[in-house]
Amino acid sequence: MIDDQEAWEVELPLRERKKRQTRQRISDIATGLFAQRGFDQVTVAEVARAAGVSAMTVFNYFPRKEDLFLDRIPEAVEAFTGAVRWRGPGEAPLAALRRLALELLDHRHPLGGVGDGFAAFWRVVADSPGLRARAREGVEELEEALAGAFTEAGVADPELLAALTVAAYRTVYVASARRLLAGDPVDEVAEDHRVRLGVAFDALERMTA
Repeated sequence: MIDDQEAWEVELPLRERKKRQTRQRISDIATGLFAQRGFDQVTVAEVARAAGVSAMTVFNYFPRKEDLFLDRIPEAVEAFTGAVRWRGPGEAPLAALRRLALELLDHRHPLGGVGDGFAAFWRVVADSPGLRARAREGVEELEEALAGAFTEAGVADPELLAALTVAAYRTVYVASARRLLAGDPVDEVAEDHRVRLGVAFDALERMTA
């Protein structure tokens, strides 16, 4: 189940909560600037000034400029590997990942692929070669981490299953992003996204049966 973000953060130590809040504030400010002017037209120094911090502080939270905008890559890795590692008793790894994917969609979470305002996000990515390259790296990071989680779960050929799972999810995700960019209604895209997720996971489960 997707936890309520605010309730979860309350349980963190005060220092960690403040660090997360600062990181989120910097990312939000950067995202606003990138959306207004384009990723390549905004410098890290400008983000730092707008956020009231030093450029060094920005880099302490985000090793690369691209990570200011694609700041959910670590969250994606944690969520998908966590679904496998902390799945319920008797629940298969793919079943846990299917459940997570549908919960993300239902909550209109950014990692779910469909939601209001997502088209603007993908427009910024599409216009920046650097962001597109970082997104591809993020997919590779997720695949490697998921292979590790599958290995721990005792899955046969974990690297292959991780590659197939990430490719299937990415295909559905990108198709929905293209439809949102084309101006299709969010609810319509979400319903199609749900159907395509089902087809993808059904295929994956057949291959591993």
